[in-house]
Amino acid sequence: MSDVKRLVLIDGNAILHRAYHALPPLTTRSGELVNAVYGFATMLYRILNDLHPEYLAVSFDTAKANFRHMEYVGYKANRPRMDSELVGQIEKVHELVTAFNIPILEVDGYEADDVIGTLATQAAKLKTKNLPAGRQGKIISVDEVLIVSGDKDLMQLVTDKVKLYMPTRGLSEGQIVGEKEVKEKMGISPEEIVDYKGLVGDPSDNYPGVPGIGPKTAIDLLKKFGTVEELYQKMKEGKGFEGVGETTIKKLADGAESAVLSKKLATIILDVPIKLELEKCVARDYDKEKVIAFFKELGFRSLITRMTGGEDKKEKIEEKKKTDKRQQSLF
Repeated sequence: MSDVKRLVLIDGNAILHRAYHALPPLTTRSGELVNAVYGFATMLYRILNDLHPEYLAVSFDTAKANFRHMEYVGYKANRPRMDSELVGQIEKVHELVTAFNIPILEVDGYEADDVIGTLATQAAKLKTKNLPAGRQGKIISVDEVLIVSGDKDLMQLVTDKVKLYMPTRGLSEGQIVGEKEVKEKMGISPEEIVDYKGLVGDPSDNYPGVPGIGPKTAIDLLKKFGTVEELYQKMKEGKGFEGVGETTIKKLADGAESAVLSKKLATIILDVPIKLELEKCVARDYDKEKVIAFFKELGFRSLITRMTGGEDKKEKIEEKKKTDKRQQSLF
C-alpha cells in the first residue's frame, strides 16, 4: 500500500457513460438493466483497492445549462440524447456512491470538470498546520490528487501534484498520467491544452476552433507563438509569421473570433463556488454491510465475493471470459 496521501476525484459522468457503452446488458432478476451500475461499482472497487486513496469524492454534471451553453448555442449540440436505458440507471449509481459514503459534489451552472478542477486546485494548495489554540486537530493536506477520467480535456489540470488516472483496458488496468505522459500523448504540455483546443476545436463538444487547422499545424503554431492570444497579437503587429504559409495565415485570420471563443469553452474553471472539505471525503468510511446489501439487491455476486474476501472460482472464470471477449476499454 502506498504511503502517499491521495485525494481521488472521480469524473462521474465519464465513468457512467463509458461503463454503460463498454459492458454488455446486465439485468436484475426483475429485468432492470444495471450494466452501468455494475461498471461504476467495479471501478469504485478498483479505485479503493488499487489507488488506496485517503480521500475520495465524485462529481456529476447537473441537468441545468452552464455558462458554456450561454456563450455558444451550439455547445454539445451534436451529442445524441442519452439512452433511456442509461437514464434509468443514474439514480441507482447515485445510490451506489451514497452507500460507499462518498460525497457527490455538484454546482448548478458548472460542469463536473469545473468542480473537479476547482477542488484539485484547492487540494494542491493545502498545507498541514496546527489549528489555533483551543481547537482540536490540524488542517490537513494531500500529497497527490488523482482525477479518474478518460476525458483528455482534463489533461490541462495536470501539474506536479495533480495527475489523471485513465483506465486503459476493460475494468482491470489503468495508467497514471502526469506531465511527461501528457507531452508524450499530445505533443504539448498541460498548459498548452486549452490553446490547442482553441485552434483545432473539439468535435465531441461541438466547438469549431479554427476551421482547417489540424493537430500538427496547431502544435507548430503553439511552439512558435505560445498562446492563442500571443498568436493574434503578433498577427496584428505583422510580426513572427515567417515560414507560415499564406493559406494558414488566412485561415487564422478568418477564424480569429472562433479561436478565442473555443479556447474559452475549453478552459476548465478553477474558481467554482465550492469549498473542499477533506474531513467529509475520507475513503473507506462506510458501512460494509450496507454496501453488500445494495449489491445483493442488484445481484452483483462477484462484487459481494470480493467485498467479503471469499473465493468464487466459477464466477471469476466466467467474468474473465466476458472481459476477454469484450477486449473493449472503458476509455
